[in-house]
Amino acid sequence: MIAMTDSIYWVGVNDRETHLFESMLPIPQGVSYNAYMIVDEKVALIDTVKADYNDTYLDKIKSVIGNRDVDYLVINHIEPDHSGCIKSVVEAYPDVKIVGNKKTANFLEGFYGVTENVLIVKESETLNLGKHELTFFMTPMLHWPETMMTYEGSNKTLFSGDAFGGFGALNGGVFDNEVNFSFYEDEMRRYYANIVGRYSDMVQRALNKLSNIEVQTICSTHGIVWRDNPKQVIDLYDKWSKQEGEDGVVIAYGSMYGNTKAIAEQLARAFAELGIKDIKVYDAARTHMSYILSDIWRYNTVLLGSSTYNSKMFPPMESLLSKMENSKLKNKNIGVFGTYSWSGESVDLLQKLTEQCKIQLFEPTIKNIFAPGSETVDNCKALAKNLVAAMK
Repeated sequence: MIAMTDSIYWVGVNDRETHLFESMLPIPQGVSYNAYMIVDEKVALIDTVKADYNDTYLDKIKSVIGNRDVDYLVINHIEPDHSGCIKSVVEAYPDVKIVGNKKTANFLEGFYGVTENVLIVKESETLNLGKHELTFFMTPMLHWPETMMTYEGSNKTLFSGDAFGGFGALNGGVFDNEVNFSFYEDEMRRYYANIVGRYSDMVQRALNKLSNIEVQTICSTHGIVWRDNPKQVIDLYDKWSKQEGEDGVVIAYGSMYGNTKAIAEQLARAFAELGIKDIKVYDAARTHMSYILSDIWRYNTVLLGSSTYNSKMFPPMESLLSKMENSKLKNKNIGVFGTYSWSGESVDLLQKLTEQCKIQLFEPTIKNIFAPGSETVDNCKALAKNLVAAMK
């Protein structure tokens, strides 16, 4: 338990044990599940934590309120890493009212079989706790259909669900003015690119909806609490949701025997010779695609290369391309390259991404049979020159 004010508490937990978030995304630095509690004439919990940490969560609540009852449990987001303790809360506090919107109620019954003592709230409705009043804002598809945010007016605190969150367990520092943010920024962007990015249009709607509210503290369900400079994370979400990439290059490739890799190396050198310093080169078979996608989200220029494998793309590149398409990537300048020995479908398949995502493909397309030669070097330099000109 950590006191945020004299009546608002962080009652979250750190997960340093799970290897894969959502059974898919590596989290070598762990992740936090943030939950909060407001103690007033009425006691309100804001979200719970993953079921694995049920006992720790309940102990933190009791360490603050002792034998008092919990009156409300507000569910901003019912994904199980934030709702896993609902049944335990109901068992410990049988009279608790669970607060959510109409869509929350459907998930609540489906996941946990809970149908009683459910308080349905709508856009801008309020709930009075005494000195604290909660106002609810619907933010559907950020990033589930039922997601909403809860605003506490007296402390100007926004409980934002998964929005403004990130990977990384909290290493002692919980608040933004207690940590070196550069340690968390890459993991926050990776979280955004892989989980929230597909719903960037909904992020913009939410930012517009909240633009007239004075926010002094942002309390996400993952990552640090922003109380010193909440504008910093709002600006980052605005930038990422507009997909405003920095000048820089990501080169991602899949290569069986080194020929496609050789082209990737030649492209990297061509960009360096043109003065580009931020160049990230990834072998898609050796780097988890979540890290590659994070840098693709960061920079404005992307080179994608693949050898042809059984008339298709090299499988790790195929997975990356599928994730990029699903993420609704836009505002990127793209070049494609690849090699083959007897058929050459991989480059054609890479080109289709640009059509599906409506992103700009730059020439020349580099498609080599067998090993790259001197003509390939010239094409790499020409492609890099065209893409650098687009940056400027």
